[in-house]
Amino acid sequence: MSASEPNAAPWLRELYEARAAGLLLYGRALGLGRSEAEDVLQDTFVALLALAAPPDAPERYCLRAFRNRALNHRRSLWRRMVAELECERWFERAAGESPLERTAMKCLRRLPVEQREVIVLKIWHGHTFEAIAELTGCPPNTAASRYRYGLEKLKTCLKGTEHEHGTGNVVELLEAAPPLAEG
Repeated sequence: MSASEPNAAPWLRELYEARAAGLLLYGRALGLGRSEAEDVLQDTFVALLALAAPPDAPERYCLRAFRNRALNHRRSLWRRMVAELECERWFERAAGESPLERTAMKCLRRLPVEQREVIVLKIWHGHTFEAIAELTGCPPNTAASRYRYGLEKLKTCLKGTEHEHGTGNVVELLEAAPPLAEG
C-alpha cells in the first residue's frame, strides 16, 4: 500500500500529495538520481505507514526521515557513481521557461551538496535557517552561510547572462522552476 492509496491515513495521504515532488527534488539536491530519490520517497512513506499514530510535526518528521534514508542510500559507492553519471532533469519544463531559468537550474546542479541542500530547503520548502540547521545538524549561521555562498556561486555561474544586467535575481529564477512531479 502507498500513501496515495485510499486506505492510507488521511494525514499521510495529504502529506504525500503536498510534499512528494519537493522531496524528490530534495533527494536530487542530496546527490541521488531520480529513481533513487523515488525509492527513498517510497521507503519513507512505507515507514510512515507503519507508525501507530501521526508524529507531532508530520512534515518535519517526514523530511527528517527522508533525509536520513537519502543519506544512508547515498553512502554506497556504486549508487553514488550512478547518480553522478545520471543526467536526467530535476525540474519540469515550464511553458514560459526562459533560457536564463534553464541555465540557473544547471548552475544549481553544479553546487556542492551542502549548499544545494540549503538552497532547496530554503526556496522550495520555505524553511528558516534555524529549521534547516536542525534538520542538517549544523549551526544556523552555517546554514545561512551555505545559502549565501551558494547564491554567490550561482551569480558567478550566471555571469554574462541577462541576470548580470539586472533583469532578475537568482532566487526568483530558481523559484520559477517547478520540481519534477512524481510519475
